[in-house]
Amino acid sequence: MHMADALISPAVGGTMTAVSAGLAAYSIRKVQRDLDEHKIPLMGVMGAFVFAAQMINFTIPATGSSGHLGGGMLLAILLGPYAGFLTMASILLIQALFFGDGGLLAYGCNVFNLGFFTCFIAYPLIYKWITRKGLTAGRIFRASLVSAILGLQLGAFGVVLETWFSGKTELPFDTFVLLMQPIHLAIGIVEGLVTAAVATFVWKARPEILERAAAGKALGGLSINKVLAGILAAAIVIGGFVSWFASSNPDGLEWSLERTAGTAELEASGGVYDVLANVQSKTAFLPDYSFKSAEEGEAGRYAGTSVSGIAGGALTLVLAGLTGLMIIAYKKKKTKTARQ
Repeated sequence: MHMADALISPAVGGTMTAVSAGLAAYSIRKVQRDLDEHKIPLMGVMGAFVFAAQMINFTIPATGSSGHLGGGMLLAILLGPYAGFLTMASILLIQALFFGDGGLLAYGCNVFNLGFFTCFIAYPLIYKWITRKGLTAGRIFRASLVSAILGLQLGAFGVVLETWFSGKTELPFDTFVLLMQPIHLAIGIVEGLVTAAVATFVWKARPEILERAAAGKALGGLSINKVLAGILAAAIVIGGFVSWFASSNPDGLEWSLERTAGTAELEASGGVYDVLANVQSKTAFLPDYSFKSAEEGEAGRYAGTSVSGIAGGALTLVLAGLTGLMIIAYKKKKTKTARQ
């Protein structure tokens, strides 16, 4: 559900970038309460895992469409809403800059659609309400499934609203929304099942991770090395190998665009569109998760996909980790200043 720049106007893109930047600043302020040195590796590893998972498009039967994991709910469940939102922002920035996945003008829209609705709406209002009496495998399953579906539905509706406010006449509101919502309902069910499976795995291995995230508490001295190793190994396998088998069908957004406007890619040029497209063409060293001068044949395609999955996961791990480290450093500096 990564929006391209052509789907929005510069006014909407600029506004949503400012909104997402404000949410990031708010998250940085709030996350200082429960972020410690032990949670930073978890932010990085979860960022790498979600990056890899987003590369796997799964076929939606009988539609000709596909979907992929958004990951916002999973990040919120394991990291808390504020660290989860910041990690999602890191993932989408790496994707846009280095892989050309999602436009730079649309970056704020993508962060809002995939991060805000999951971390700040579905997580506190649905997931935490269902699990309010305590965490059990059954409650985690129900909460993950329902909240993931709702989060994706809201995100899909956000896309429709952003194109409508952008004045995209090729995408009539009624037609576009009647295609976007059902297809993302199907995608959301799969996302909910995957989210439930991963969250349950972590809960059984280290229930304190989910409990402290829900309570807004730091991990403290909790040992999570086995959990980190398991998630990191999964990220490497998914990004480096499983990504070969991603569906080639258009994703839910592209599928809806094609049936609404007759094309999966709208055209937009001139001004800010050309400037940002030029920037992205220079920074994206693995556009569309493949080599720029791709070798012909299956081997070249597989190699490009594997390198993209592993390199992208590593870059996301580093960026999410650095974000956490900078917040910790700022927190320590502020505390030191207050004591003087």
